[in-house]
Amino acid sequence: MKTTTILGAVALAAVMTTGAMAETFKPAVVYDFGGRNDRSFNESAYKGALQFEERTGIRFRDFEIQNPSQREQALRNFARRGLDPIITIGFAQAAALEKVAKEFPDTHFAIVDSVVDLPNVRSIVFKESEGSFLVGLLAAMSSESNTISFVGGMDIPLIRKFSCGYKQGAKYAKPDIKIIENMTGTTGAAWTDPLKGGELARSQFARGADVVFHAAGLTGTGVLQAAADEGKLGIGVDSNQNHLHPGSVLTSMIKAVDVAVDKTMTDAKEGKWTSGVEVLGLAENGVSWSYDEYNKPLITAEMQSAVEKAKMDIISGKLEVHDYMVDSTCPF
Repeated sequence: MKTTTILGAVALAAVMTTGAMAETFKPAVVYDFGGRNDRSFNESAYKGALQFEERTGIRFRDFEIQNPSQREQALRNFARRGLDPIITIGFAQAAALEKVAKEFPDTHFAIVDSVVDLPNVRSIVFKESEGSFLVGLLAAMSSESNTISFVGGMDIPLIRKFSCGYKQGAKYAKPDIKIIENMTGTTGAAWTDPLKGGELARSQFARGADVVFHAAGLTGTGVLQAAADEGKLGIGVDSNQNHLHPGSVLTSMIKAVDVAVDKTMTDAKEGKWTSGVEVLGLAENGVSWSYDEYNKPLITAEMQSAVEKAKMDIISGKLEVHDYMVDSTCPF
């Protein structure tokens, strides 16, 4: 009886402790254009926060940006309400974050895909060029027309970084391969236009491309749909998008935004918070290519061997991938 009472008290204390933590620890995520259900970049961040919530029982708050002015408003509103850490998704949040983080120096902030140099900000960036190299290699090896293509979202250096890595990987596999490239636009609307994405992809198919890689957020769903409709191959981005069109998505270039968000929340909860810059590439499992039951029939043993060899050579330093953010003269 006494043992049962003690165990019951311990269990009750544990519940009370978890409940108290849930009340005092209040993480938040601010998505950029496209929102949590863009099936790509923002959705990966949402999944990371959801993983944290399911594991810890601590609820997170989030907000979906609809116009640029809301970035600063959302960050300030969350900070005033005592939410911490506050994780911003996307390079476009940098200016708003820098301003608000200075106003709330005791609040922990993080940003994915940009660098804000403040003592209370963690900046998380990825080596997208490394992952794009791998899917470019696979695209070239899969192409029967010897022509592949790329559809970017907003025409910015970060997306050119995807493109350049993709081109380098393709040329590594087939030096004479032709690569067609289009960007969707120059404003935030470029991330949220599946119709335009589909139109660009179809125009590339008409010029001979039979594999297309998108780095365009929600716009990319239109690219993948067009590939499926035209009997071509698409390549997903950020999240694993193989399941969207089984047998039509060759692979996906995955950015572990979910892992980064989960880790950021966990570090803050456990008192392991650090500011500064985290750079995540192949060696850190920050980027990768997807292989599962949906695309397995499309990946030959030769392709799998080639891509894994390239991956190990990049990690070891034997193979150097061009970084467009360092040198914007992409030579491929």
